[in-house]
Amino acid sequence: MTQTIAPRVRTLVLLILAVAGALLAGAAPASAHAALTGSDPAQGAVVDTAPPQLSLTFSEPVAVGDDSVRVLDPKGERVDKGDPANPSGTTYSVRLVSGLPDGTYTVAYQVVSADSHPVAGAFTFSIGAPSETTVAVSAQGSDEGLVGWLYGFGRYVSYAGFVVLAGGACFVLACWAPGARVRAVQRLVVSGWLALTAATLGLLMLRGSYTTSGRIGDVFDLELLGDVLQTKTGAALVSRLLLLAAAALFIAVLFGAYARTADAGDPDRAAESDGGEPDKRDLTFGLALGGTVVAAGLAASWAMSEHASQGLQAGVAMPVDVVHLLAVAAWLGGLTALLVALYRAPVETPVGRDAVRRFSRLAFGSVVTLAVTGVYQSWRQLGSWSAFTDTRYGQLLLVKIALVAVMVAVAFLSRRWTQRLADARVSAAAEGTERAEEEKQPAGTVPAEASETPKTSEASKAPEASKAENDAAGQDSVRAAQLARQRAAAEAARQKRLRDADPNRFGLRRSVLAEAGVAVVLLAVTTVLTQTEPGRTEQDARAAAATSSSASATGQGSGAVSLTMPFDTGGKNGKGVVSIDLDPAQAGDNALHVYVEGPDGTPVDVPEVKIALTLAAQDIGPLPVAPDRIATGHWSASGVQIPMAGDWKVEVTVRTSDIDQVTVSKNAQIG
Repeated sequence: MTQTIAPRVRTLVLLILAVAGALLAGAAPASAHAALTGSDPAQGAVVDTAPPQLSLTFSEPVAVGDDSVRVLDPKGERVDKGDPANPSGTTYSVRLVSGLPDGTYTVAYQVVSADSHPVAGAFTFSIGAPSETTVAVSAQGSDEGLVGWLYGFGRYVSYAGFVVLAGGACFVLACWAPGARVRAVQRLVVSGWLALTAATLGLLMLRGSYTTSGRIGDVFDLELLGDVLQTKTGAALVSRLLLLAAAALFIAVLFGAYARTADAGDPDRAAESDGGEPDKRDLTFGLALGGTVVAAGLAASWAMSEHASQGLQAGVAMPVDVVHLLAVAAWLGGLTALLVALYRAPVETPVGRDAVRRFSRLAFGSVVTLAVTGVYQSWRQLGSWSAFTDTRYGQLLLVKIALVAVMVAVAFLSRRWTQRLADARVSAAAEGTERAEEEKQPAGTVPAEASETPKTSEASKAPEASKAENDAAGQDSVRAAQLARQRAAAEAARQKRLRDADPNRFGLRRSVLAEAGVAVVLLAVTTVLTQTEPGRTEQDARAAAATSSSASATGQGSGAVSLTMPFDTGGKNGKGVVSIDLDPAQAGDNALHVYVEGPDGTPVDVPEVKIALTLAAQDIGPLPVAPDRIATGHWSASGVQIPMAGDWKVEVTVRTSDIDQVTVSKNAQIG
């Protein structure tokens, strides 16, 4: 039976790996999680005079470096100076050299989004009139090519290692305690630890090149590695390595002291046979508590540096993501351990019905947890039903949901096989006892006539007879030991044949193997999903780009918006009027002017004026604006980015002394 199954197992595993590799190969790692929503000058714009600076606005905060933004003239010479600055919110600006001649200029940017993924792109704008340009910006980002592929593969291996490590240990502690003594299960869990450790080290080394140059030679650049250690992602990877050191101690105790306490007499109920052993109960409780803490810490190393750490309700999303990852590990990792146990467990320690039933309950709880946390994550990352079909993230999420449904259906078949599973050990033991009774021979008896030996009076023959009897006894003991070993091996082989011949156990093996195959593909899809721009971000970026393009194409706006608001800070000379002019009051770039006048209408200076824009209907803002003082009572800000049209609330904070300030507001229709 085993010889028939083995080729099928190898074929299915190779097919699964091929499908997973195809998914990873087509993962399009350039899809980032922050999007460029606006720029000043805008993409393709033709401005009359050379701007003093260039600003870029993204959908979320990004990390910028010395060369994150480059502006090139028509000959390919850089015309930006200084490092990029972050004057407000998600807008980043770089100064340009003065006196730029007319022509077409190329802007190339490469930043890192707040959820750790690189963002790269390029566009052009013109001064005076468009011209020919010799600039050729590579379309390949740092996260593409060999380094990007290696980084994506490392992420997949790290997820797989975590699932096998945490899920395998959970299966042993919660479902099948004698598995701690099974060499195949030990190798599985240790392999998970080794895979996660090696992948984490690889990701740490690749991170610098992955987010900057994309060159394989920069993997060993210690300066880049030092920069990585200063980032949130670098800190998460280092924390993961420290937690893996604690996980190594956990594994040593699990397969050492805990394995020695496992009940060899009744494998299926080993975890329940410790009523009179308080030390064993304490050890089990300590391992369960410590393992949960370490596993949660490892899961948090992903949650605190990726999707969950950014966007809506990050404080809720991160613990939900940790619970989601733990449920994935308990289900998929436990399933892998069960598959290994069904095929590789020794005859004397088989996986019985009770162990499978306990795992079935654990898997059911994990699926319920995944459903609840998955619904929340889907709402958070998509934001609308249309994002399921209109965005790559939504399409991959639909594939993941379908795979989970298939796994649940196959798990239902496994549950049916478990209900009908005959306890092969009990039947084998009963049959062995019956056979032993049939083959039992009286020991130590000989025929009466054979017991009568002729007496001899020859004393000289006594030593030879005694020596012959000793030699015969020695040979009999050797033969008896050999015969005992042969009988034990034959009995073990017979029990294995009986166990493998059980159609219910064979059916359970096949269904669990199919479930594990789907799980491998599911894990590959999940890995690709974590590298894909969330649907909510993608749709917002599309809307902003469409609005900006529409405004640029028509060249028409609704005209400048003027708002006048009286204020009273309550202090001396605290009364006056603040006026806001916003031009052209369209989505995209706007010029903002602030005027402050006293009660008599004369311009007055105040220590500070701050502006904030909020679109409550779309949950955008407040977007801060810090205008520069131009003259007495006059402040101005250029390149104010308004992402989309709508009824915006304009708030103005006026401070007239160190302690006296007030905020006034009015709504303005933009676009």
